[in-house]
Amino acid sequence: MLKMDSHIHSEYSPDSHSKIDDILKTAQRKNIDIIAISDHNTVDGTAEIKAKTKNTDILAIPSIEISSTLGHILGFGCEENIPRDLTPQDTIDRIHDLGGLAIIPHPFCFYRHGLLCKSDYKELKIDAIETKNARFIIGYCNSKAKKLAKTEHIPTLGASDAHYWKFVGDCFSLIECEKDIDSVFKAIRKGKVESHGKGTSNIQLSNYLFKKNILKKFD
Repeated sequence: MLKMDSHIHSEYSPDSHSKIDDILKTAQRKNIDIIAISDHNTVDGTAEIKAKTKNTDILAIPSIEISSTLGHILGFGCEENIPRDLTPQDTIDRIHDLGGLAIIPHPFCFYRHGLLCKSDYKELKIDAIETKNARFIIGYCNSKAKKLAKTEHIPTLGASDAHYWKFVGDCFSLIECEKDIDSVFKAIRKGKVESHGKGTSNIQLSNYLFKKNILKKFD
């Protein structure tokens, strides 16, 4: 099985300063085979990540984290921008039109725009949900997502949601596929994927946020 982190943020997101080179170094050190840069409402980092992984053992899959009217949705596999502030289903339809998968990140985390806090998944044509997102405090939201996925047979993913390169791979998926995008998509659709990993250290996360949001004001 291959190791995949499908939800990573780079400096192309407004809330991250992570360089693509640092993300790749961490991915290589943690033996991650497949990554996706899923920046907020932009695919501007796609060209850089594809160029820098071209002659490496890492498969980079295009992605984007889109702000719909009711919460966030990953356009996994999308190489084009999708407008923000569309309804959830309109956003999902755009993702599918571009040949991507609609994955719901941190689905029940209300303070991070979890889509299923305000939407009924049965009314949405989603392809998978994150059941292990590394950015959690006590794990309740992940547990609720895992329970839903098990009950309703929804494919599950683990992902770091790293906004700082050192956190890449804290949570991840093990996926039964070949190292190409079509095989990855087929495996997710068939549920041949498992979520694994640990939560990002809240001490390290707090330290990072302090440096990013407070100390930078005095630079």
